[in-house]
Amino acid sequence: MKIKTKLNIGVGVLFVMIVVLSVLSVWNITKLKKDTNNILVANYNTLEYSRNMLLALEEINSDPLAFEVFEKHLEKQKKNVTESGEKDTTEKIITHFGSLKNNPENTSLQSSIRKDLTELMQLNMSAIQHKSSVADDTARDAITVISVVGMICFLLAFILMVNLPSNIADPVRQLTASIRQIANQNYKERVHFEGSSEFSELANSFNTMAEKLQEYSESRLDKILKGKKRIETLIDNMQDPVIGIDENKRVLFVNNEALSITGLQKESFVGQLIQDVAINNDLVRNIIKDLLYPDESRDLESMKIYAHGKESYFEKNIIDINIVPTGEQDSQFIGQVIMLHNITPFKELDLAKTNFIGTVSHEFKTPISSIKMGLQLLENEKIGSLNDDQKNLVNCINEDTTQLLKITGELLNIAQVESGSMKLNIAPSKISDIIKYAVEANKAAAEQKNITLNIKTDEGPELVKADSEKTSWVLNNLISNAIRYSYQNSEIIIEVQEVNHHIVFSVKDTGQGIEPKYVNRIFDRYFRIPGSKKEGTGLGLSISKELIESQGGNIEVESEYGAGSTFRFTLEKI
Repeated sequence: MKIKTKLNIGVGVLFVMIVVLSVLSVWNITKLKKDTNNILVANYNTLEYSRNMLLALEEINSDPLAFEVFEKHLEKQKKNVTESGEKDTTEKIITHFGSLKNNPENTSLQSSIRKDLTELMQLNMSAIQHKSSVADDTARDAITVISVVGMICFLLAFILMVNLPSNIADPVRQLTASIRQIANQNYKERVHFEGSSEFSELANSFNTMAEKLQEYSESRLDKILKGKKRIETLIDNMQDPVIGIDENKRVLFVNNEALSITGLQKESFVGQLIQDVAINNDLVRNIIKDLLYPDESRDLESMKIYAHGKESYFEKNIIDINIVPTGEQDSQFIGQVIMLHNITPFKELDLAKTNFIGTVSHEFKTPISSIKMGLQLLENEKIGSLNDDQKNLVNCINEDTTQLLKITGELLNIAQVESGSMKLNIAPSKISDIIKYAVEANKAAAEQKNITLNIKTDEGPELVKADSEKTSWVLNNLISNAIRYSYQNSEIIIEVQEVNHHIVFSVKDTGQGIEPKYVNRIFDRYFRIPGSKKEGTGLGLSISKELIESQGGNIEVESEYGAGSTFRFTLEKI
């Protein structure tokens, strides 16, 4: 039988039983009410009238109005004759009362009326008892019928309550448990429901699905194992060290390169908690420090490791593995992969590049200086006069030589910074001397554009812990850039403040400013803002950053595009 049919039958039977029980209850209650009303309306009123007539009869000799009261209730009784024999008794009362009205002193007539009234009351009392018995029988019959029908309804409802939910819930529960088994890759699970209900059709579909999944699983297992072996072989033969851990930081795999640099055996590595391995291995401890202390900022510097018979450099990359399980929406963290990328060849090339730039810059500087000296001699009138065209040509060569000498100096500075050969003379330095040098060096350029250099310094600090020459060069570079990118007739503010026992130098201009997307790259080497037509190599700010940070300070920029920029660097106060 179909589930829908079962539900319709069960609910229909309950509905019919409720209707039958309601009809029987209403019918019996109505019948009982009718019997009760017969007692109240007919017999009780007669008893009331008879009582009042007896009271009036007792007062006939003393109260002249007693006849009227008696006659009033007698008239009501004449209209309320309902029982057998009650009419004759009422007629007797009327006859005797008529005689009593003519002879009020006749006590025998009063006695006869009393007997008639007593007889009338006796008739109605007997009728009340009879009707009461009938009402009791009616009530008992109603209770019996309603109880029997109610018990039948209760039994049917109880049977439906016990059987109908279980007929629906038990197959659902069994099917849910089987689905969980399938989800846990137990594809041998089957369900069997007897009968021809919808659950039987569902069981057949479920069994067919499970059978196909079992077939698919068994057919794919060999391919999965082969794929796993390929991945393991690929990882083992990678030139970069690779370590895989699960969500509990237990080592799942490690390739040969990682074993080589750590000096560990695979048996003592795989399957162990990586923090336990790190206890006895400094290199592993250094590798996983970002995992053990995730709240701290990750070390972005390359790692120096002795490998392959020489000092090598590696960049660490930790990759979180997150998956979304089938049928779910939230991702689940299942582990991490630690990869060490060998950047030793790039470090060696970078060092070779730095040495090459340093050598070339140094070699270029001497002939360029000689050219500069030769131009100065040509400009000396003692050697000979030059015509206007020759003077213009000498000026152009002089400007190009100056620019070339500046570029060569910047390349030489960056080479010295990268190679670590630049020597810093950090000592107490006068802040006023640093500002004076930078301002004087840019005074002429500012006057050409009618730019005002406004200097603001706190009265308190006078000395700063710095290399005076290098710091002056940095401030000079910042002021030069501000002049270069400022508009005509504008103002540049050079400010020195003491903040938290440090000296802060800032240069603020009101030029075009820097677009937000380029602010983070402004200190990169050789970077120039796209579309800029200004001259420069893109090394000045990079060199400034290196020089300030090598003195233990920091440099930063704030810029509002279209309103100007503020460059500031911080050094330690004496």
